[in-house]
Amino acid sequence: MNAISNLHTAERLFSGPIAEEYEKLALICPAAADMSRRVGEFVAGWLRGRAVPDNALELGCGTGVTTAALLAALDEVPLTAVDSEPSMLVQAGANLASWIEAGRLRLVENDALSFLRDQADDSFEVIASAFTLHNFMNGYRREVLQEIFRVLKPGGLFVNGDRYGLDDTLEHTRLIQEEVKQYFKVFRELNRIDLLEHWIVHLFSDESPDRVMRLAPSLDAMAEIGFHPVSVHYRDEVNALVTGSKP
Repeated sequence: MNAISNLHTAERLFSGPIAEEYEKLALICPAAADMSRRVGEFVAGWLRGRAVPDNALELGCGTGVTTAALLAALDEVPLTAVDSEPSMLVQAGANLASWIEAGRLRLVENDALSFLRDQADDSFEVIASAFTLHNFMNGYRREVLQEIFRVLKPGGLFVNGDRYGLDDTLEHTRLIQEEVKQYFKVFRELNRIDLLEHWIVHLFSDESPDRVMRLAPSLDAMAEIGFHPVSVHYRDEVNALVTGSKP
């Protein structure tokens, strides 16, 4: 695993028990694994009939679930995957060791904004992410999107499968309540109330006014930055697959 760079402004929301047992996410949020698959499939479809790109970038690789889907979609295209949490990268390195040994994957320890700021204009043809941007504070997320646009090559693709809050706040609250019920059900059955506590605290962070990523304002922000077209290709409750291109 090649891990470089120091962390600057990013928060470490996935350190400790959540990072160490991140596979539990598949139990409390089955939609997450499905979204990782969809991100990979969308990239594969977008690349069909196009010239093979020189490289691709993933922001927030975590333990490598979406990374694996992207590697399968990208065929022989080298992928750089960035994450700010060392324990996540250790797991990704173990899960994706064969890809690293084959020279297809480079793992980088850095926060998204710091990494992007270090890249030249028009560096990547494909930039992908899943369940990462919603963790950012609103201002930081805006800067990340601006930098994604800058380093994306003209004609390039940005694809994000993520939590996008409903603009109908009452319906959004109802869905979050159902999500919390699922947390309790799963962690009670596992007798892991300790993990329940950590995930509930994390959910409160996701839903805070300074962080919650609602769909319509998010699409508007991407359009204001310059992405065109900005499209929603899939929506399931609080999750959506969103893309933007650089003209």
